[in-house]
Amino acid sequence: MGDHRRARSRRHRLLAPSLFTALSAVVVATVVAGTHGFGLSDATAAGKEARSVRAVSPAPAASPAATTAAPASPGPAADTTQSAAPTPGDTPAPGDAPTATDTPTVPASAPATPDVHSAAFGTTASAPADNRETSTVGALFSGPVAAGNHFCTASVLHSATGNLLLTAAHCLSSADGVTFAPGYRDGSAPYGTWRVTAVHTAAGWSQNGDVDEDFAILETAPNNGRKVEDVVGGNKLGADEPFGATVRLYGYPADAEAPSLCTNTTGQQSSYQRAVQCPAYPAGTSGGPWINTATGDVVGAIGGYQQGGDSDDTSYSAYFDHTIATLYTQVEGSAP
Repeated sequence: MGDHRRARSRRHRLLAPSLFTALSAVVVATVVAGTHGFGLSDATAAGKEARSVRAVSPAPAASPAATTAAPASPGPAADTTQSAAPTPGDTPAPGDAPTATDTPTVPASAPATPDVHSAAFGTTASAPADNRETSTVGALFSGPVAAGNHFCTASVLHSATGNLLLTAAHCLSSADGVTFAPGYRDGSAPYGTWRVTAVHTAAGWSQNGDVDEDFAILETAPNNGRKVEDVVGGNKLGADEPFGATVRLYGYPADAEAPSLCTNTTGQQSSYQRAVQCPAYPAGTSGGPWINTATGDVVGAIGGYQQGGDSDDTSYSAYFDHTIATLYTQVEGSAP
C-alpha cells in the first residue's frame, strides 16, 4: 500500500481530541488508504511509455535479484533490480562516445534554462538544444541508440555520486540492455550514452504496483571514466513542494526525435497525484521530468495515475514527498 500515509498532515495534528473528531479522523484515514492503495489493475494499461518487449513493465515484476534495503528512517525500502556491474576498462556500447576527450560537455556559456516567456503557458513545442537544463533530459533505449528506438524519457538527478537518473517506475523493471542518451536528437547522442546498471523503486511500487509511487531512480556506469552528471549536470530533487507549482514539462514522444517542452501550472488530481495540462504528450514521454520554474528542482516525472495519462493533453505524476526522498537517500548512500 506504500508509505505516503505515514506522514500525517498538519490538519490532522491540529484536530481537537474529541470523540467526534477522532471518529472523523478514522473515516478520513480509511478513505485515504483506499484511494492510495489501488494498483495498476484499477487504472488503464495504456500509459505514456512506448511499448518495448525488453524493458517496459506495465506492472512490477518480481526478480530473484531484487533486494530490499532497510530504510534509515520511516519510509519505503528500495527495491533494486541490477544487471551485471561494469568492470574497469568496459568498452562503450554502440552509440557511446569513442573516448573521454571526445565526449562533449555542455558549455558553460549555454543558457541555464529555456526562455519561458517566449511561449504561452500550456503550449508544447520542441525543447531548445544546447541548453543546460534541456541537456539533462534524455531518452531511454532498449537497443542501439537510433531513430525510433527509444521507449521512455529520463533525466539526470543531482547526487554526490553523479550517476543517477530519474524516470517512471512503470517504464522498466530491469536494467538489462537499457541505455540513456542525454540531449538525444535526430538519431544522435551529442553528449554520449550511459549504460543503466540498476533500477531502484519504492516498496509500494515493487510490492503492490502503487501508482502513487510510480517513480524510479536508475544507476548508470561511467562512460570512458566520466559520470553522466559530470558531462551534462543534474537537477536537484524537490520534495513536499506545493501542488500549484509552475513547471517545465519534458518528454520524448515515441514518434519524435527531439524532446517536447511545455510550461504550465500544476494541479492536484488526488492526495498523491499532480496533474498538468500540456498538449501532445503521447507514448514515450513517460518518465519525463517536471522542473519547478521557481526552484529549478525536479518535482515530478510523467507517470502515476493512468501511467501518466490516457489523454495526450493531460499528464500526471506521483507526488514527490518523503517516500521518494527516502528512496533517494538510500540509493545515493549505496551507489558507487
